[in-house]
Amino acid sequence: MEIIFYKYQGTGNDFVMIDDRSEAFPEDNLNLVQKLCDRKFGIGADGLILIRDKEGYDFEMIYYNADGSQSMCGNGARCAVAFSKYLGIISDETHFLAIDGPHEAKVIGQEIELGMSSVSSLANAGQDFFVNTGSPHHVRFVSDVISYPVVQEGAAIRYSETYAPKGTNVNFVTPLATDEIYVRTYERGVENETLSCGTGVTACALVYGYQNELHEVKIKTPGGNLKVRFSENASGSFQNIRLIGPAEQVYEGKIRLNLG
Repeated sequence: MEIIFYKYQGTGNDFVMIDDRSEAFPEDNLNLVQKLCDRKFGIGADGLILIRDKEGYDFEMIYYNADGSQSMCGNGARCAVAFSKYLGIISDETHFLAIDGPHEAKVIGQEIELGMSSVSSLANAGQDFFVNTGSPHHVRFVSDVISYPVVQEGAAIRYSETYAPKGTNVNFVTPLATDEIYVRTYERGVENETLSCGTGVTACALVYGYQNELHEVKIKTPGGNLKVRFSENASGSFQNIRLIGPAEQVYEGKIRLNLG
């Protein structure tokens, strides 16, 4: 089997992108997803994204984590929008479908402004927080996130009984300024720290914004800078959530695989 693919990255979160409007990719073969995402024996990526036609939408994004599991991915969605524009499916605005429902997005220069799903509430998790932004996220504030043992502590929370059996993503946050935070994330499905996580920084921005009466938060990650804008209504739910940041094509390639 020969697969033409594109490699995209959004603030260091990298993805194998496949134009699968012909629906030729064997999506039930999770071993294939794992192999393509393997950094030693495959292309290497945090996840794999298929772009497909979908009635009533510009396209459908089908997202797989590196281990073959599925979830919503904010940075992946921004890359999917950039890829769809490259393919000529969209121009500068789009309405597409992901695993957590419909999304809208805009291409503004080199950045993608992605509309995220509304969030009904923030939940306390002991001294920490839990937020579902299309994917589940545990949020913990720490004094020095740069030196914090993200992988060790993230894995402990991800596999804790609290989140069994499916687990959760885990984010560690240090405020940098009144309207800016630094976020590092342990991602479920990758089972390691990633350079950035779109749904994760969104969760952190909502918590920090709620605590500090902000409606726009700047975020630094190891892979680059993002921004989250949102509004909050009287009931405490969050709406009009926008994840804003760059998404770029790294390279195009072709891989031959023996599926026998």
